[in-house]
Amino acid sequence: MIAIIKTGGKQYIVKPGDKLKVEKLELKEGENFSITDVLLVEDGKKVEIGTPMLKTAVEAKVLNHGKNEKVIVYKYKPKTRESRKVGHRQPYTEIEIIGIK
Repeated sequence: MIAIIKTGGKQYIVKPGDKLKVEKLELKEGENFSITDVLLVEDGKKVEIGTPMLKTAVEAKVLNHGKNEKVIVYKYKPKTRESRKVGHRQPYTEIEIIGIK
């Protein structure tokens, strides 16, 4: 059984047991929660497509929080000797999919 969920402005294809990194959620580590933005569910026999969302939920568990690797942004303007170097580390939450209801 697979589902397509939407969280943090992105869509993910998930199945029970998957671990994935999503945009940071304000939940504590070890806490179970439910994702209600489900776009599609497929269980081998039939496919349900939401218009735009289904009334099912995906159960997940927060594993940990962290930051991705640093991304360097470098801007340079020629002839004026103007340059700017900035680094950014995007925070994330790692979750594990428990089941699809």
